[in-house]
Amino acid sequence: MLADKLKPFFKRYEELDTLLSNADILSDISKMTSLSKEQKNLEPLIVKAKQYLAILEQIEENKALLNDSELGELAKDELKNLEERKVILEEEIKILLLPKDPNDEKNIFLEIRAGTGGDESALFVGDLVKAYARYAELRDYKLEIVSQSEGSVGGFKEIIMLIKGAGAYSRLKFEGGTHRVQRVPQTESQGRVHTSAITIAIMPEVDDIEIQINANDLKIDVMRSSGHGGQSVNTTDSAVRITHIPSGIVVVNQDGKSQHKNKENAMKVLKARLYEIRENERREKESWARKSQVGSGDRSERIRTYNFPQNRISDHRINLTLYRLDAIMQDGLFDEIIEPLIAHYQAKALEEQNLN
Repeated sequence: MLADKLKPFFKRYEELDTLLSNADILSDISKMTSLSKEQKNLEPLIVKAKQYLAILEQIEENKALLNDSELGELAKDELKNLEERKVILEEEIKILLLPKDPNDEKNIFLEIRAGTGGDESALFVGDLVKAYARYAELRDYKLEIVSQSEGSVGGFKEIIMLIKGAGAYSRLKFEGGTHRVQRVPQTESQGRVHTSAITIAIMPEVDDIEIQINANDLKIDVMRSSGHGGQSVNTTDSAVRITHIPSGIVVVNQDGKSQHKNKENAMKVLKARLYEIRENERREKESWARKSQVGSGDRSERIRTYNFPQNRISDHRINLTLYRLDAIMQDGLFDEIIEPLIAHYQAKALEEQNLN
């Protein structure tokens, strides 16, 4: 019974209340922060659980009145409303009971790279950057460009953006993979539709505690930044290339005029990439995650097609097709795809956890 599954959560919430009123805990900032965060994460479940238990009690009270000559009909109507509300609450609680992705509340690095298609691929990266920027604005996220390499005719060969905001990872984690575009390139004189592709990686921003890097494992090179068409951006050696020797990961940052800032940004991206590797290994070990995830997030997995002549956008993981590509790209309406993806993920996770 669902009510029985909720008892441990009530118990833990009460324990946290007691602990957070303890003077010793209050003097330990790290411990207090950890417990406060745990309590805050439990609050949505506790609120719904209290509503659910109250409705169960009201249902029993109304059932007892069904044979009453004066209140029977009223109780019958009330019972119908309560049963409907009970079903809704049960579904909401089941979703809240799902194992939480530890990265869901984190900021993210969104990395987009041009793939097959040459100049057209780079131009599409530019279009996606604008669309994601509009999406970030809609959700009150802050977007910063960490590094970029512009295409020869526009767009970007590669760009890394830091998107900051509560739940950024939970919303955008499904964007990782290969995105295919079908349209008539600006350079096409015959009006023929070309197919090109770009890849996206979504990496949570991590702190020093989560990923610690041995300085001896790093090879750091500084060089002069190069801008558009090979022109010098400045006359100082401000560009930074960091090589993580054990993994072979190389990160280059040259966007800022400050060598210190470029190094700082490169280290952030390096930590995010190392964390991504560790998280992929963790997910592989967790059967529920492997079975219920909507796709691996692997760059090689084709997840979506943007067909401009047909104004069609298709997500291949859930067989979703919308004929609103222009509106989605122009206004950043990615939630029209993200919401069905989240619903699909939750349904699969519920099935895996036997909560349905």
